[in-house]
Amino acid sequence: MPDVMYAQIYFIGIGGIGMSALARYYAHAGAYVAGYDRCPSNLTFALEQEGIVIHYEDNTDLIPKPVRNRPKDTLVIYTPAIPSDHKEWNYFRQNGYTLLKRARALGQIADTKTCLAVAGTHGKTTTSTLLAHIFNHAGVGCTAFLGGISKNYQSNLLLSHSPYLVAEADEYDRSFLQLHPQAAIITSTDADHLDIYGNHDQLEEAFAAFASQIKTGGNLVLKQGVGLHLPADRKYNLYRYALDTPADFYASDLVWETGGYYRFTLHLNGNLLNDCRLGIAGKINIENAVAASALAYLHNIPAPKIRAALADFSGTVRRFDLQFDQRGYTYMDDYAHHPAEVTAALQSLGSMYPGRKITAVFQPHLFSRTRDFADAFGAALSLADALILLPIYPAREAPIPGVSSDTVLAKVSLKDKWLMSKEDLVDFLKTLPLDVLITLGAGDIDRMVAPIKTMLEERV
Repeated sequence: MPDVMYAQIYFIGIGGIGMSALARYYAHAGAYVAGYDRCPSNLTFALEQEGIVIHYEDNTDLIPKPVRNRPKDTLVIYTPAIPSDHKEWNYFRQNGYTLLKRARALGQIADTKTCLAVAGTHGKTTTSTLLAHIFNHAGVGCTAFLGGISKNYQSNLLLSHSPYLVAEADEYDRSFLQLHPQAAIITSTDADHLDIYGNHDQLEEAFAAFASQIKTGGNLVLKQGVGLHLPADRKYNLYRYALDTPADFYASDLVWETGGYYRFTLHLNGNLLNDCRLGIAGKINIENAVAASALAYLHNIPAPKIRAALADFSGTVRRFDLQFDQRGYTYMDDYAHHPAEVTAALQSLGSMYPGRKITAVFQPHLFSRTRDFADAFGAALSLADALILLPIYPAREAPIPGVSSDTVLAKVSLKDKWLMSKEDLVDFLKTLPLDVLITLGAGDIDRMVAPIKTMLEERV
């Protein structure tokens, strides 16, 4: 188990996927762990079941007794999304507590291990989860901080005495610059988080800075076509990967199987690994598998063990996650919240179920992202046959005048398109002749998954 310097760890924003993994890490280490979050969720419920004390009102009177008036032996970890007028955050600042952003806390833990980091504006959660699974399935093991719940392990945290640590490296708020990995994967650098970066060039500069922090003699596995400005005198090894076009690492001979699964040959820096099969569906996931396999291979995981781990991989909750498939009704749930991710999800769904009608339900995430990518969202969502748009999930933002889900709806070139509240969604779905249904978004649309499944079960 890891060592901790503090007897108590308190989290402001404990329900976030990255924060909850850290909370579990410190709880396993034996610290007293508690925290605040804005509202309950499946993640906070799971943490409470594990013995972690959580409350849902920003009220200093609710800070647990073991944490109050204990600044010397309490560490406070907070998410950058916390507003500056947050009462508890200000209480800790004003009373001499040590406060760390989530990214800094993760960076300190990662510095104690051989860190393998996975970065990218999309694809990083599936890729990092698969990378961790390869190491564990191969018997090498790793500690892993994941951006989603692994279906193989039912957790976003893996613990191991292995020297390896797999970390999902988050570009939001430049958090990944707290990591100094031995090796890294960069899956994509599409424009995103422009509320933080201002423009695409600034985001790409941050990814180049992240790459520059790879340790001397380490490895960077970079998606082919991603054009970062990397120095010629870099001290790490650079490899390129691709889905099915020649690169240092790529797949070939893709054979589609029923349900959207693929068999393929994996090219590992000049060596062939035949008869591979990934345990989850979707062509986009083959690309993620190539990236994870590449870094595993570069760190001496034998090729046959990589093949076995790929076949055994069960995926990640809310990443192209098949929820229901009975009697002509298919329902998929996905975390996609960027136009490129929405496009990939709908294209993959179309290739899996050719000729079937796809109805998409999308909850936009952030007013700024909706404003910045309204045209791209319109084009991406037009790949469906019918669309239901929910109101924007604000997350950390205040509303922006003139920006709403109507902004996107106007850009969608579909005849069948509707805008409605979450409360009306299930009843409206009951009136539609559904075939293939997909819910998309990074907000609280995940709370609709269970009611939708119940509706489909009743229909069957």
